[in-house]
Amino acid sequence: MGKIKLIEVVGLAISIIVCQLAGFVGSIFTTPAIPSWYASLTKPSFTPPNWIFAPVWTTLFFLMGISAFLVWRRGLNHQPIRTALTIFIVQLILNTLWSIFFFGLRSPILGFIVIAFLWIVVWLTILNFFKVSKIAGLLLIPYLLWLSFAAILNIAIWRLNL
Repeated sequence: MGKIKLIEVVGLAISIIVCQLAGFVGSIFTTPAIPSWYASLTKPSFTPPNWIFAPVWTTLFFLMGISAFLVWRRGLNHQPIRTALTIFIVQLILNTLWSIFFFGLRSPILGFIVIAFLWIVVWLTILNFFKVSKIAGLLLIPYLLWLSFAAILNIAIWRLNL
């Protein structure tokens, strides 16, 4: 194993922090709605307890940061890397928008529309990351699986609260 370069340590830290910040921005809209609006909704039987969401999302944002770093470290001078990271940024924005639409605007249907687009963009991110780093692509698989579950939960909540 070669020497770890300071630029790579800083790059990894920045990648993880940026992803965690996206989660933090989303939580600004989510946290106040949990004990009030969200608690009042009818939810399906497969809804996880509220406490599970924070550790799951923190872990997923951590994995996203590592994944983005593994792609970034290959060099921004290559078009496939720039494309992959641009798609990654779009999914990060959509991820934050989901919290704004679902919790902030209290709209499960708008949340579902956003999460459907998010799922597609995460899939595209994985495909593009695989072209650059197989590990980077693999690190996003748990995220896509959780999004699949979240989308099902989102649409079920919408249907139960029409």
